[in-house]
Amino acid sequence: MALKAIHVSDVPNLDCVPDNASFALYATRFSKDAAFGIEGVETERATSFKVPKFLVIGHRGNGMNMLQSADLRMKAVKENTILSFNNAGKHAADYIEFDVQVTKDGYPIIFHDNFICSEENGSIYEKRVTDLSLSEFLTYGPQRELGLEGKPLLRKTKDGKHVNWTVESDEHACTLREAFEKVNPSLGFNIELKFDDYIVYQHQDLTNVLQAILEVVIGHANERPVILSTFQPDAALIIRKLQNTYPVFFLTNGGTEIYEDVRRNSLEEAIQLCLEGGLDGIVSEVKGIFRHPAAVKKIKDHKLSLLTYGKLNNVAEAVYMQHLMGVDGVIVDLVREITEAVSKMMRPSDGKIVMEGEDQVVVEGTKPQFSQRELEFLLKLIPELIQQ
Repeated sequence: MALKAIHVSDVPNLDCVPDNASFALYATRFSKDAAFGIEGVETERATSFKVPKFLVIGHRGNGMNMLQSADLRMKAVKENTILSFNNAGKHAADYIEFDVQVTKDGYPIIFHDNFICSEENGSIYEKRVTDLSLSEFLTYGPQRELGLEGKPLLRKTKDGKHVNWTVESDEHACTLREAFEKVNPSLGFNIELKFDDYIVYQHQDLTNVLQAILEVVIGHANERPVILSTFQPDAALIIRKLQNTYPVFFLTNGGTEIYEDVRRNSLEEAIQLCLEGGLDGIVSEVKGIFRHPAAVKKIKDHKLSLLTYGKLNNVAEAVYMQHLMGVDGVIVDLVREITEAVSKMMRPSDGKIVMEGEDQVVVEGTKPQFSQRELEFLLKLIPELIQQ
């Protein structure tokens, strides 16, 4: 199932899923009417997804690995592993976010980078993850079998250097199916459908990849909450047309970076894509929200949910402010610290309190509380965040 790059002019339009797309596999769970949209007409969202509370979502599990960071927390646990996912659950995260790609032989695996890097005979090489078979992919890094040593796993940094992927608690790579089977079932999954920003994908290739992922989700999710998200606009539209069981969110940089596909370049474009495609919400880089706070109300007025990601979400005060603005949840690297901060933030206030033994339980009216000092800090924080 290798994905091929083609010229933009050869990309078919996405008014509907091709007639030869296979929907038989999903017929018992998917709405037949949801498979086709109408050009120029806002598509009614098939799901009635509503975020039940302010969510804290663990980025790649317990947090992404930043191997050159002086902060040891960024190198504590290997990202996108069963160990990382369950650690996030122990810290009371509501969901974990992770990246899913599909190997050339059709297996959805969990890995963030587009290329896997290794070294052999003193030479460093890179291979595209989606060009590997499952068995090849699993030969990199720690191995399941005791005493078996895998191929060295390196990571390419933004400045082009290759560094050893060394963390305090390492673990072998995993498949999407393993995640469903081995991660605490009460922990929600925010599954990012991962595609390369620099490839223009054929419609049928996108469909094939998404169907392979959906087969695993449908077969193994059971009652686990699942959110599907992607930066790839066409993939977002297709995954909505393929199913109406799980909410679909569009990932966007919110205008903090510019891409050739204009649908990726602003919150306004993200809103339009959601409305036209019947999507359920937006996941924005947090700076995009702070730079354009009026967009939050517009997003909520259209009954779309809003989550954010980015380094600023590791700052408790920035998370506090987003809750006040109406954001529904944050994707974070410092899971323990932010879950604890949010728990303190949501102290009972003006609620009806009943007694249960020696404990006071708030039945209604819970809302965030801040000291005067905290409020003053938050008010000063916004202009600084907008300038970053």
